[in-house]
Amino acid sequence: MKKIIFLALTLLTNFCYSQNEIKERKPFLLRLVVDKEQFYQIQINKSEYFVKENVIQIFPTEQLNIEAEIKNDTISSMKVVEKIENPKRTIQIHFLQNVKDNKPEGMMLKVTNPFDKKLNYNAKMYIVGNTKWFPTSIIPIEPHLVNYETWNDVIITLILGNWRFEK
Repeated sequence: MKKIIFLALTLLTNFCYSQNEIKERKPFLLRLVVDKEQFYQIQINKSEYFVKENVIQIFPTEQLNIEAEIKNDTISSMKVVEKIENPKRTIQIHFLQNVKDNKPEGMMLKVTNPFDKKLNYNAKMYIVGNTKWFPTSIIPIEPHLVNYETWNDVIITLILGNWRFEK
């Protein structure tokens, strides 16, 4: 009987814990201002946030909470969560386009580092008017601080990967 109760509690705990995880984004219409007269518009289909292990794809307007699992001083796994239940290991990411008077004023990526160590990652961008990915430089984020990356290009999506701690 004890084994059955233990098994039931374990399954219930795992079920409740996994309820917070979000594996896929809902479909949405992405509309970006290119200039005062032109817009770029695309239907973003239901898709996973991670294009491969620990590599996140993010679109303008998205705000993500990325809970990281740390093993041996390395980010071993990541998942998108709805609510921040573990603030000491949840990276917050917000990607947006700044627009004023119907004119683009740049793209901004805000990343919050919850860790006691400097956080770094690599990024590639896919911009309006091009057909390939471009790497872009990223400034490492000091412990417990927020970093703002900005670009003048109209970026359709970013890929963020190779998450790591700096010495």
